[in-house]
Amino acid sequence: MSDDSELERLKARRLAEMHRNIQKQKDQDQTPPSSKSAPTPRDVLAGRLGFRGMEVLENAESQFPTETAIVVAKLAELIKTGDIRETLDGGNLLALFRVVGLHVRMATKINVEQDGKFVSLTEKLQKQSDGE
Repeated sequence: MSDDSELERLKARRLAEMHRNIQKQKDQDQTPPSSKSAPTPRDVLAGRLGFRGMEVLENAESQFPTETAIVVAKLAELIKTGDIRETLDGGNLLALFRVVGLHVRMATKINVEQDGKFVSLTEKLQKQSDGE
């Protein structure tokens, strides 16, 4: 029974996270732009970011603040001129940073399927070493 309760807890946590993300995105969409000043290059880029794009941007800003500001300014310029029309997801943005020489480190987690549910690789290896 503990596996079922753990699975339900993980589902509930993931669902709550998804609701927070949706609400956060709605709040960003409903925030009226200030009429006094033009949007910053970061705001322009943030409007075009897709899945996990903001996560990559925040990691890049924390690890390479000056270099990221230059890349963000250029991307915002390209978005304003219409050269970039598509949404930039996290993978595309990460690849772009790596092409320009910024190897942004991302937190990674590897999940594997075990007994019909997904568990982290560390948990699976711990269970195997405990069982043997």
